[in-house]
Amino acid sequence: MAVRLPRPHRFDVYIGLTGLLGGLLLWGIGLGVRPAGQPMVLLPGTWPLLVPLVVMAGCEVLRRAAPRTALLTATAALITDTVTEGNLVTVLMYTDVMYAAVLYGTPTSARRIPWITGLLTVAGAIVPFAMWREPEALLIGVATGIVAFAPASTGLIVRNHREAAESARLRAEQTALLAEMDRVQAVTAERARMARELHDMVANHLSAIAIHSTAALSLDEPQTTRQALGVIRENSVAGLAEMRRLIGILRDDSGDTESPTGLSASLGQGGNPVAPTLDGLGALVGTARANGLDVTLDAGHGEALPAPVELAAYRIVQESLTNALKHAGPGRVTVALLRRNGSLDITVTSPCGDRDGPRAPGSGAGLVGMRERAALLDGTFEAGPEDSPEGKIWAVRATLPVGEDGGAS
Repeated sequence: MAVRLPRPHRFDVYIGLTGLLGGLLLWGIGLGVRPAGQPMVLLPGTWPLLVPLVVMAGCEVLRRAAPRTALLTATAALITDTVTEGNLVTVLMYTDVMYAAVLYGTPTSARRIPWITGLLTVAGAIVPFAMWREPEALLIGVATGIVAFAPASTGLIVRNHREAAESARLRAEQTALLAEMDRVQAVTAERARMARELHDMVANHLSAIAIHSTAALSLDEPQTTRQALGVIRENSVAGLAEMRRLIGILRDDSGDTESPTGLSASLGQGGNPVAPTLDGLGALVGTARANGLDVTLDAGHGEALPAPVELAAYRIVQESLTNALKHAGPGRVTVALLRRNGSLDITVTSPCGDRDGPRAPGSGAGLVGMRERAALLDGTFEAGPEDSPEGKIWAVRATLPVGEDGGAS
């Protein structure tokens, strides 16, 4: 099966046609490289030099599409040209074919051709001089260097520069891609953090509002309705205050509103003073009691903890109490915090409810948020039903690492 050569480049066709026309011009005016009377001119006359000229022009057309084939064919044409009166354009076109063979050829050819032409240049100078002992014999090596080694070396230099530029471009693209991936990941993480904050801030208050509004609508007792409306108002005001706090954080002029790092710090990851701390657990438990839960609190965690740990612990307790308000049955809800072995242990238990459904609708995002908060601090989290002496309970257990010096581990 015949081998089909690639389609030549348009610029290479122009080079080949230009070289052919230039060579024909020199042939037309009878200008050759060597006089007809020289002994090495085996094919005298002006017509024989047209064959290597035409072949060399064809090699110029293939200089980029098939550089190896073009170089081998051009070398044979140049050798043929040396036994004719010669054409300067044929020699010039050969230097361009040699240059293109290194520039557009395979990496192996690009490495070998300069070495081969360099050895031929040295041999072309030493061997004739050793044989004839004439200084003029060195000119053979010089001619070989000009025709072969110089264009091959130039092609190698240009190729190395192009490859270096391409490598730099690829590195820049990879750097930009990695930067974009980091930005997307940072934005995604920040959106998840904001979702957790919004859920934890509002879910507790809205759950209490939903439960007590249901009670107010279902019971025709003025006193019960009044109590329920009081609880609804308290939770509405508290929820509104939480929302205003978050809106103030998002509009804080001290940080870039589009910077995930600045927003993370504002949401409590950097110890912002507006973020809730474990000192507010008493008020949180008081609100849960006002909403109808029987809650006991054991917050024996000791000295102050890092701000991220305190925020995560507060939110885990808050969400656990919200779930207890929606799902727990009658009975005591216990909240216990204990600092030991460089970590903070959090345990919240509540009686498992026997009702058909929750007292207020939920999305299931609370458990996901608590698990994410623990994972961000390299802690552990688990929640599920357990057996206890008091019966079936729902237990939330989290362990948040804390450094021995009070810093997050």
